[in-house]
Amino acid sequence: MPISVEVERLSSGSASAPAFIVSADLQEPQTFAQASKHHHCRAAMHEKYMALLHNHTWDLVQLTPTQNVVGCKWVYLIKQKADGNIDRYKARLVAKGFNQREGIDYSETFSLVIKPVTI
Repeated sequence: MPISVEVERLSSGSASAPAFIVSADLQEPQTFAQASKHHHCRAAMHEKYMALLHNHTWDLVQLTPTQNVVGCKWVYLIKQKADGNIDRYKARLVAKGFNQREGIDYSETFSLVIKPVTI
């Protein structure tokens, strides 16, 4: 995961602190194979997986012949602070639910609840 940061100083034209532009060329892993080579991504995946288990996010059920198996994919993000430094590495496990049929493959849906402090 190559990371390079360029900082450019701008003339602000005033006596106050100079203005800076920070541009970071962060390449987030696109596949599990890429992410598994980096300790930070593996730690983010482990943290997310443990949270999913702790919160009882899913139930394992017996598969019937008429149901589709729902695949999943890891999505990776590199969160940055306002100054461009890396804040943390984040991983999400996303279900590929686009081939499911209501009433056959699932009977319940989940809607994310937003924390009141976010609003």
